[in-house]
Amino acid sequence: MPRYRVVFLGTPAFAVPSLAALARTEEVTLVVTNPDRPAGRGRALTIPPVKAEAERLGIPVFQPEKARHPDSVARIAAERPDLIVVVAYGQILPQEVLDIPKRMCINVHASLLPRYRGAAPINWAIARGETMTGVTIMKMDAGMDTGPMLNVRTMPIGEDDTAETMFPKLSALGAEALTEALGMLRRGTLAGTPQDGAMATYAPMLKKEHGRIDWEKPAREVRDLVRGMTPWPSACADHAGKMVKILAASVQEGKGAPGEILSVDREGIVVACGEGAVRLGKVQPEGGRAMSSWEYAQGRRVRKGDRLSP
Repeated sequence: MPRYRVVFLGTPAFAVPSLAALARTEEVTLVVTNPDRPAGRGRALTIPPVKAEAERLGIPVFQPEKARHPDSVARIAAERPDLIVVVAYGQILPQEVLDIPKRMCINVHASLLPRYRGAAPINWAIARGETMTGVTIMKMDAGMDTGPMLNVRTMPIGEDDTAETMFPKLSALGAEALTEALGMLRRGTLAGTPQDGAMATYAPMLKKEHGRIDWEKPAREVRDLVRGMTPWPSACADHAGKMVKILAASVQEGKGAPGEILSVDREGIVVACGEGAVRLGKVQPEGGRAMSSWEYAQGRRVRKGDRLSP
């Protein structure tokens, strides 16, 4: 059967497996990704992972500042695509782009829609204590992740999973689900299921303040926040007037004023929450390296009775 002409829009590493899968079965004529940006401490100009993959595959790359600019719309339209496939592109697409392909615009979204619509579904699903997540292949419309669902694959979230460990798992699952959806499209069996808007929840773009720990919360909620905010922006609190990132934590028994340090030993620092307590595993002091909480306690002379503030 003939291959579909596809324009692919994506930016981070999460989108790379989907691009690679498309390139094996379809004619990807153009990859649209965000411009190169300064990154790291040295602020060196860094290319998006999707650009690197496109160059490896020999696919032309287009990097507009704004996909909605008329020149950008015209560049995409010039490809005469059958499909536009969008995976974590990072920009809202105007109706002018959605109207370009002969068949449809397809999005790979890392949640079980309509739950966790928005920019950071993996992080928020974990931070809110979900035990199941997945990938939804969706026909795009003008709303934010509101289009009909074309294919859904589920995946459990393990007790020890963090956003960092779930990203590559869901990235690979997204590529599989996308391949399945295109197979159904070829066979004429691809059908859209409308989303139930009443069941929708949202996953807003992450900001540093989302990582601030509220010690009044139950211990499990604090632990889940740590998992969901790893690796960025990281859960954090203040100790002795300085910020410390909490990189790993586990639920423990314990009782005290929220934020009170209940014990300090080689197993780590135990901090009281609104219900129960958490044992801090790995932490990173402001301006320092990541270390065990015991090592941190030794260097900063942390004592029982000290307080961690929000």
